[in-house]
Amino acid sequence: MQTILVPTEQHDLTASMLQSALLLARRFDSYVEGFALFPAMVEIYALDSEISLPIEVKEHDAEMAQHARAVFERFMTGQGVPRSSSGAPSLSFDWLADAPDGDAFVGNYGRVFDVIVAGRPGSGRGSRPSLATIEAALFEAGRPVLIAWNCSTEQARATTAAKPLLRKASRVVVLTVQGGSVPGPTGEQLARYLQRNGVSCEAITVSPEGRSTGEAILANAASLKCDLLIKGAYTQSRLRQMIFGGATRHILANATIPVLMAR
Repeated sequence: MQTILVPTEQHDLTASMLQSALLLARRFDSYVEGFALFPAMVEIYALDSEISLPIEVKEHDAEMAQHARAVFERFMTGQGVPRSSSGAPSLSFDWLADAPDGDAFVGNYGRVFDVIVAGRPGSGRGSRPSLATIEAALFEAGRPVLIAWNCSTEQARATTAAKPLLRKASRVVVLTVQGGSVPGPTGEQLARYLQRNGVSCEAITVSPEGRSTGEAILANAASLKCDLLIKGAYTQSRLRQMIFGGATRHILANATIPVLMAR
């Protein structure tokens, strides 16, 4: 199993983010690779000229990338993880020093890894990782980034991707929020499917109690003392979620535990 870690700026390399990646890697003797991600260059054209004028969205700071690498490598070596020296499957790490700029790289490169680990998107302008980074991973990589069950195809993909983790979990709960589902199998039917695949789990259905679906999911995850939330991403369209809000956007903005998402 290969786990890709996507550190961005210095302040995004939090201890919890690194610990989440390492805990996952230890479970499966995974290779972990990190890299520094910066915004891509964009070009505009003067109205009366065919000459392009490159404008940097954000200065590519080599010193910042070096610092991110130092933090990443210091953490891994401090936890006794060896640097990778071969392609053999084992717990190890390395750093990609020449990663191209831009969120598209996350989606493209992530296709040859099993899991993408990134920080929670920031809410401020210019903050990293941006929501576009997370969406690039979800929509382009085809890899996964408490099971919250809403009967959707997206949730089914996330659950399938997470089965190796679920088999190792001490407790699995399939959570359905009333009014937060689309037509499809019930939570009880999903629980039976997982049980037949070696996952011991239970299904519960809760009332939102005046909260949004996203709020209810996070509140129940906290009350159940869950340490991982598995959620299908963007059952509603991104445009609809941007205008009206949605569970995916709420969870991305407010989750305080690791979230595994797939679409």
